Amino acid sequence: MLKKLSQIRTLFTVAPAPLITRVKKSVQRSYDFISTRLCLRAGKTMEITFAGKRALVTGAGKGIGRATALALARSRAEVTAVTRTQADLDSLLLECPSIKPVCVDLADWDATDAALKDLGPVDLLVNNAACAPLQSFLEVTPEKFDMSFNINVKAALHVAQIVARGMKARGSGGSIVNISSQASQCALKDHAVYCATKAALDMLTKVMALELGPYQVRVNSVNPTVVMTKMGKMNWSDPEKAKAMTSRIPMGKFAEVEDVVNSILFLLSDKSAMTNGVTLPVDGGFLVC
Repeated sequence: MLKKLSQIRTLFTVAPAPLITRVKKSVQRSYDFISTRLCLRAGKTMEITFAGKRALVTGAGKGIGRATALALARSRAEVTAVTRTQADLDSLLLECPSIKPVCVDLADWDATDAALKDLGPVDLLVNNAACAPLQSFLEVTPEKFDMSFNINVKAALHVAQIVARGMKARGSGGSIVNISSQASQCALKDHAVYCATKAALDMLTKVMALELGPYQVRVNSVNPTVVMTKMGKMNWSDPEKAKAMTSRIPMGKFAEVEDVVNSILFLLSDKSAMTNGVTLPVDGGFLVC
């Protein structure tokens, strides 16, 4: 093995520059092909590469956020995963050691500033962190109201400010995807505050797209229906409860996690280079009814 390495080193020392360039390009093409095949096999991720891109994903400990962080890593992005639960970060790193972990409660403005101050350049942001304490309208409490808006809206705004300021200063553009919900556009029982936070996030997305667009920073949102995460499966395991929702979806089923992740990756990628300020339903047609 050492002899072979020595021979390769000698070849690159004496070979003409054009030959070295051709060899490097050939090796890179082979790497890209193998990486893409492995990516598709491992996570059913669409063929998009984020090589050389730096991504930040909030709410990355579970569900959609975790799946997005892993998909971005498989697609060769340098990923920073943010969540408030250390155990979730620990298990995520066991699954993908290349991910950089940040443990912070995004509802704490000062703690977020401190945690992200040395983050470095970010090209891609996925604002996924959220909470959904359900209460009927007449039972809504100030505590639950403030908690929901602090995490679902205020934290998303804050993290986006931190990232977008860097994008503007570098002049390199970027892409931000806010994870919203079909609940932003459709009233759901016991979801008064949650619906309000997601409607606020949709309008925040549009204003961000308007103001950041001149700096080539695109901002869009993904608005899923019920998604079959571990929590989604648990919350919608009752067949009667599930039927009441799926009967309103023309495709007759809930979304899978990869359905949402693939939409996120599309909006982050250059394949959506002229898509800015949209709210993209991933709902099987729920909102058209």
